[in-house]
Amino acid sequence: MILEGIVTTMSAEGEVNIAPMGPSVEESSAGDWERFVLRPFKGSRTYRNLEATREGVLHVSDDALLFAQAIIGNPDVPLAASTSVKIPHLANCCRYYEFTVDRWDQSGERSRLEARVVHRQRVRDFFGFHRARHAVIEAAILASRVHILPWDEIATQFEHLRILVEKTGGPREHEAFDLLAHHVHAINDSRTEQVTP
Repeated sequence: MILEGIVTTMSAEGEVNIAPMGPSVEESSAGDWERFVLRPFKGSRTYRNLEATREGVLHVSDDALLFAQAIIGNPDVPLAASTSVKIPHLANCCRYYEFTVDRWDQSGERSRLEARVVHRQRVRDFFGFHRARHAVIEAAILASRVHILPWDEIATQFEHLRILVEKTGGPREHEAFDLLAHHVHAINDSRTEQVTP
């Protein structure tokens, strides 16, 4: 299954990057996992950082605003020292998994990294996702693909998702959705200006 998570990585120069990522995970009989697969795009900061350090931290979070902020850029959020890797973890998450990269296949457009969990920690209970949080996560995924999907498809899906946020969201979900909507409209406006004579 694909988990919508947040990954922290660090460059060779020590700069931390926070990015949303959907690893493939398989639950063990104990209900947790020992390994997972990441598929970062070549050239992304996450890709370069993992190539340099071969370690990171995967986070499970129910904060939809954090996902939106991580799509737009590197969010300014509190970090804390990890136990088994040099990369810090998010101070406010539900749980996190420190990992090292065991295997790396770079043959496709997206690389395939097999990660081994070296430390796991529960921070707080997972509140859960209601319809608005799900809508923000879907909008964040769309925003991450704004360069490869047709604008009409993105705009149509954003309008459907907006209804869910307006009906069931709280202030953080509204802020997150507005942030993502502004981001995708700005990119589309920039594209339109470039093709207009």
